[in-house]
Amino acid sequence: MRLLHTADWHLGRSLNGASFHAEQEALLAGQFLDIVREVRPDALLIAGDVFDRAVPPADSVALLDDILRRVILGLRVPVVLIPGNHDEARRLAFGAPLLRGAGLHIADSARGEAIRFRDAHGEVAVLASGYASPLLLATLFAPEEVADHDAGFGCICRHLKSLCEPGTRSVVVAHAFVAGGAESDSERQLAVGGARPVAASRFDGFHYVALGHLHRPQSLGDGRIRYSGSPLAYSFSEAGQAKSVTLVELDGAGTVRTEEIPLSPRRTLRRLRGSFEELRTNPPAEGREDWLEITLTDPLPVFEAQRRLAEVYPNILAFGYARHEALDSTEAPAAALRPENAEPLALLDAFWREMRGMPLPEDAEPVAKAAIDLARAAEDGG
Repeated sequence: MRLLHTADWHLGRSLNGASFHAEQEALLAGQFLDIVREVRPDALLIAGDVFDRAVPPADSVALLDDILRRVILGLRVPVVLIPGNHDEARRLAFGAPLLRGAGLHIADSARGEAIRFRDAHGEVAVLASGYASPLLLATLFAPEEVADHDAGFGCICRHLKSLCEPGTRSVVVAHAFVAGGAESDSERQLAVGGARPVAASRFDGFHYVALGHLHRPQSLGDGRIRYSGSPLAYSFSEAGQAKSVTLVELDGAGTVRTEEIPLSPRRTLRRLRGSFEELRTNPPAEGREDWLEITLTDPLPVFEAQRRLAEVYPNILAFGYARHEALDSTEAPAAALRPENAEPLALLDAFWREMRGMPLPEDAEPVAKAAIDLARAAEDGG
């Protein structure tokens, strides 16, 4: 059986005022549909966070409707879709019982349900479980069974296993943070204050686990547990990440083979670093139209630097100086900037770092100390 695994579309997403809608539409209606058309999977699995927020923009809803219609009705590929932590499960699952007959299976329960497909080797049970917060888990199972998020997810996995006949090949679709996964800045914590990661061992006994939540494509353990990653980079911590969808092939014995099928968006997030003159007069050959985070290495601020660089790079979403990074990574200047805790010389050093991007020169310290002593003497009336 061939399954196509994707997740974390985050339709309606924006960053620093820039909407991703046009890029999402171009990628999904173009490359993504081409991939579905080419590989002809037995089912498409979408592992949550299809929208970026509970009440998505109307154009994002229309985009999802268009893509699902073209996949299900146009290409005759059924879809299994679950809500993630960014989605509002009840809204996403509106009309779910009616849509199942058309080939759209939306998980409307965090406990999970089985969608059954068949191939030449027999049945495959796709076990779909929508995102379950710790609060929701506490309403689904006995309190003593859900001491933490991991334990609660264990209850879900036991329920999913109960939906399968012995010997049936099983595929889980879930939205969770599994221990060992690599995070990026763009993933919202799965609960206020975070939630304990789910142990990979919870998925023992399943043949493949199609996960959503983490945006970097990655496999855990022996490769059966996989995050497909997001189709686009959604924060600068994802700059340079290769994006993809995952083709899963399941043989008659349940042995899994996966293949990353790359996605190449028209525009992505990119980081540029260098001096003002270097970036202005010698721009890179490619990527000037990308969404950019620019960090200047100049020791002093450059007059109207961002406005002038925007003439070369029209899509600057983040801008700063490397000297500020150095300050942020040093605890001493931050403490020194609190006057109630600092000696005057430490305050002066912090001010110098802020303005010049470097420590107070050694030969300036004696002069500064003398000036401080004179000021103290005058203050004491001496």
